[in-house]
Amino acid sequence: MMQPRPELDPLVTGHLFGARLERRAFLRAVVGGAALGVLSAALAAPALAAPAPLRQAAPLLQAAGDWNAPPDPSKAQEQAADFQTYGMPDDWANYGKSIQAFCAKNGWSACHRTDTDMSSNEEITKFDAEKDNPIAVMADIGLLYGPVAEQKGVVPSYLPPSAEKLPEGWKAKTGGWVATFTGVPGFIVNTDVIPNVPQTWDDLLKPDYKGKIGMGDPRKSGTAATSFIAWSFAHGGDEFNLVPGVEYAKQLLPNIEGVAEGNQESLEKGEIPIQIKYDFNLLAAQAKMKEKGVNTQVIIPGISIYAPSALMVNKYNVAKMDLAKMFLEWVLSDDAQLIFAEFGARPVRYVLGDLQLPDSAKAKWLPDSAYANVKTVKDWNLVSPAQVAAVWDERVLGG
Repeated sequence: MMQPRPELDPLVTGHLFGARLERRAFLRAVVGGAALGVLSAALAAPALAAPAPLRQAAPLLQAAGDWNAPPDPSKAQEQAADFQTYGMPDDWANYGKSIQAFCAKNGWSACHRTDTDMSSNEEITKFDAEKDNPIAVMADIGLLYGPVAEQKGVVPSYLPPSAEKLPEGWKAKTGGWVATFTGVPGFIVNTDVIPNVPQTWDDLLKPDYKGKIGMGDPRKSGTAATSFIAWSFAHGGDEFNLVPGVEYAKQLLPNIEGVAEGNQESLEKGEIPIQIKYDFNLLAAQAKMKEKGVNTQVIIPGISIYAPSALMVNKYNVAKMDLAKMFLEWVLSDDAQLIFAEFGARPVRYVLGDLQLPDSAKAKWLPDSAYANVKTVKDWNLVSPAQVAAVWDERVLGG
C-alpha cells in the first residue's frame, strides 16, 4: 500500500511551505537554497540545475536579424543548402524523411544537413556554449526541457502561427519551441529469453526479472524521467504528486540497479531482455528483431502517459533564422505530423484531437486498445528535469 502523501514536500508535490508554485517559482525557490538547503547539492550540477532568469537577446544579435519578423523563403532556401542540427538523426521519428519533404514542399533542390546526436540537456548546453559561433539551427528535445531552454535564454521569442493550435505547456511561453510528437513509456521483452512476459509496471517488480530490466537514468534521460512520471500516474499520482512514483521506484530499484539502459544488440543477445523506452522506439526495435529472427513483444503497461518531444531553434544562429522559423512552422503542418505518424510516433495534434489520420498512417502503431489507459499530462509546468533529478536522488536512492 502506498504511503500517505506528505503535506509539505516540495520535491514530490510541487508545494513549498504549503503553497502551490508555478514551475519557475518552484525552481527559483529550491535552487536558491534559502528555503531548502538540503537540495542544494542535488540541484547544483550544471547539467541539472535550473538556469538563471530569462535573458534578453544581446543587442548585437537583435541588430543582425529580427526573430519576430516573418521568415523570408528566399533566404531560407539559401540557408537550407547546408545546415546542422542536434539530436535529430534521420531515423529519429522520421526526421530524415521530414526534412526531405520540407525541402521538396518548398521546391528546394539544394538541401543538405548534418546531425550530431546528443541529449536534450547537452543540446541546450551546446547552444549556450556556442553562442559566439553558433553551429546548429535547431534540435529535438524532450518537452520537459523546453522551459529549461527558455530560462537558459538559448531560444528566440518567435513562435510560428501554427502554434496557436497548441495549449499552454505544449509550446514555449516566450517562444522558440513547440511540441511535435509524443512517445508513450512502455517496454519490450525478448520472449525467447523471458517466456513469462510481464504485462504491467507492477509485474516488473517480480524477483524473476532482477538484473534483466534496462532503462536510462531519470536524472539524465528524458525517456527515463517521463517513465518515472508514468509510474506516478499508474499508482494514483499525477504531475503534481510524484509520491506514488517514488514508492514504486524504490521497489523496482533492486531489479534495475547496475543494469545499462540497453540497446538493440543487448536485446537481441538477451543480455538485457526487458528494456523501458518510448513506444515508437520499441516498435522500431521489434521490427529489427523480427528481421533477425528474434521474438519480442511490446507492452504498453496499462496506465502510462503521452510524453511529448519538441523542436527548439537556436536564438544565436541568426544567419539561418529564416530556415529555423519555417521548419518550426513545418513540424506542426498536416504533412509533417503525418510523417511522424508513419514512423510510429503519435503526433501532438492527433493526441490533442486536432488532426485526423488515415489508417495507412497508423500501420506501425499498436492497436488503440493498448492506449485505453494512457493519460495526457495536463500541466507540464508542474514538473521539471531538476525536480525529477532531485526526487530520484533524495527520495529514491536516498530514501
